[in-house]
Amino acid sequence: MAIAEVLDTPLDLAAHEKAVADPRAGAVVSFQGVVRDHDDGRGVTLLEYEGHPSAAAVLREVAAEIAADPDVYAVAVSHRIGTLAIGDVALVATVSTAHRAAAFAACARLVDEAKARLPIWKRQVFADGTEEWVNCP
Repeated sequence: MAIAEVLDTPLDLAAHEKAVADPRAGAVVSFQGVVRDHDDGRGVTLLEYEGHPSAAAVLREVAAEIAADPDVYAVAVSHRIGTLAIGDVALVATVSTAHRAAAFAACARLVDEAKARLPIWKRQVFADGTEEWVNCP
């Protein structure tokens, strides 16, 4: 089972963990990408994520690929778009498997593939008033 969403509302870690619950699972691993107050030595005040119309489909494809691993029971992943403040959650990824090593590995693959392939771009606004777009084609 795989759940994947691109949302403009706050992400809920507990809901993702509930979505991957499985009586066979001995391991549930979750990751939250949180907006931090700095990048490369510069103060950050906020981030804005903008997604291509295909972003949800790409995220579903990534989730389905991870879920196809025979060791994986379920996957839930969401990425937020819109304006986020420091401390807000931009990405949640959760995976359930029978054993922890497989869960950690699958969750890492899920996050890495989502970040590599997802057509979502990030605008960082710095404390000095300047801004920078990241991951833009």
